[in-house]
Amino acid sequence: MFLLNKLITKIYDDFDFIEIIKDIIENENVKQMKNFRQHYNTNCFDHCFVVSYYCYIYCKKFHLDYTSCARAAMLHDLFLYDWRKKENGRKGFHAFTHPKTAYENASKFFNLNDKEADIILKHMWPVTVFLPKYKESYVLTIIDKYCTLNESYHRIFK
Repeated sequence: MFLLNKLITKIYDDFDFIEIIKDIIENENVKQMKNFRQHYNTNCFDHCFVVSYYCYIYCKKFHLDYTSCARAAMLHDLFLYDWRKKENGRKGFHAFTHPKTAYENASKFFNLNDKEADIILKHMWPVTVFLPKYKESYVLTIIDKYCTLNESYHRIFK
């Protein structure tokens, strides 16, 4: 947890990155993600924040659309519920259904472009059957899995 907090502090020092997602991280609905645990000791907000930063860095380095990827990554898990509990008539497995829920929530609060929509909707590929349309969608898919494993590592291998 210490390393994650240290990384998050470092990320906040990257002014260019923060400017890209500032309206998102200041949104009250997005801030609610801090109330939901994602992977072990990591909440949804922190998970998305770190994933977003890695997407930004990777896409910038490889001359991809780092703005759309960073913004979509910050919103990719905006489902706003405890996925460990079956509540409010939710049906289906979380892994299969949460991209659509996150997209629906994100599109209520923000004007998403086509690339951002694709990135959010298909970030769980290959679990979500349809192929991502953009390179940036694959970037988030891979970085999300990497961060999930990183957040889970200490719990799994203790």
